Amino acid sequence: MRTQLSNTPVRYRPDVETVEPDEPETARKIAETMVSICEKTFEDSGHAIRAVHAKSHGLLAARFEVPDGLPPALAQGLFAKPGDYEAVIRLSTTPGDLLHDSVSTPRGMALKVLNVEGPRLPGSFASRSQDFVMVNGKEFNSPSGKAFLKNLKLLAATTDRMEGVKEMVSKVFKTVEGGLEKLGKESAVLKTMGGNPETHILGDSFFAQLPLRYGEHIAKIAVVPASDNLKALTGTTVDTSEDPDILRQATDEFFKAETAVWDLQVQLCTDLEAMPVEGVEAWDEEKSPFITVARITAGPQEGWSEELSRQVDDGMHFSPWNGLSAHQPLGAIMRLRQLAYERSAAFRSERNATPVTEPLKCPFG
Repeated sequence: MRTQLSNTPVRYRPDVETVEPDEPETARKIAETMVSICEKTFEDSGHAIRAVHAKSHGLLAARFEVPDGLPPALAQGLFAKPGDYEAVIRLSTTPGDLLHDSVSTPRGMALKVLNVEGPRLPGSFASRSQDFVMVNGKEFNSPSGKAFLKNLKLLAATTDRMEGVKEMVSKVFKTVEGGLEKLGKESAVLKTMGGNPETHILGDSFFAQLPLRYGEHIAKIAVVPASDNLKALTGTTVDTSEDPDILRQATDEFFKAETAVWDLQVQLCTDLEAMPVEGVEAWDEEKSPFITVARITAGPQEGWSEELSRQVDDGMHFSPWNGLSAHQPLGAIMRLRQLAYERSAAFRSERNATPVTEPLKCPFG
């Protein structure tokens, strides 16, 4: 496990963020657009689902272990002392409607670590968990809050419509993205529009993309395959042409007998000019590599079911704003998403038979 720091990390201070005066209005519009997606899918199905990452592919009970002996710069917040926690993992894809898996969009991993101790972020005082929300790409797909809002409005306009067109467009974009990746490049925009490679979801690495406070420092978070069986799936493809839920099937099949192990890693900010808090670009890993600070283990279990979906998809919410003050989300995009997460969870909780609550222990597994 690598724990060596190549450069001295920057200390967190409040002025690393620059808050624009019109952010509250942009946040309101983003939240309204998110809820409009929820309203559309609820109108069509009678069941309230998430505005983004609506379709789950794996719902897993896990253990989250913080090792002893982390150096002081890494022993921060949740990671300040050794610990063994229950956790819940939700694997998903990004659209707000439930599409055939051949529409290959970015994948997400939401991680909820249960019963953590410490001062909490405003709005999460009733919770005792720490959430990390990640996708399988290092860069956020919108360069600013207003661009994010514009992209959301386009998404809202096509929610629950034109699935056949989405499948055809996805096929084209997957071909273009595949060509880019052969050249060592990638496009977050193409992936968002359906060009994500049709890889096995359990072989993917996941990134929070945007920074958060890491106790006295600033960091980005990643979860990467650690066990050989997950590493063997990295880059392997699945045939999404026939089974609309092949990613669920692949996840469930894996966990019939296998144990998955991931490393949770942090990339500490070591240079605010080269690694700005208010940017969305990936940080230079030569200046600051990702370093493992915890291990996540999920043993054999049911990988997905309707009952698990009721408990997790309906009954839980995952938000970077649900957690410890030591891991406060940073930057404009993170700030603008806070209200949208709250409104989306409230919409589901008010309409479904299973209300959204914060678990004190994993209810399954």
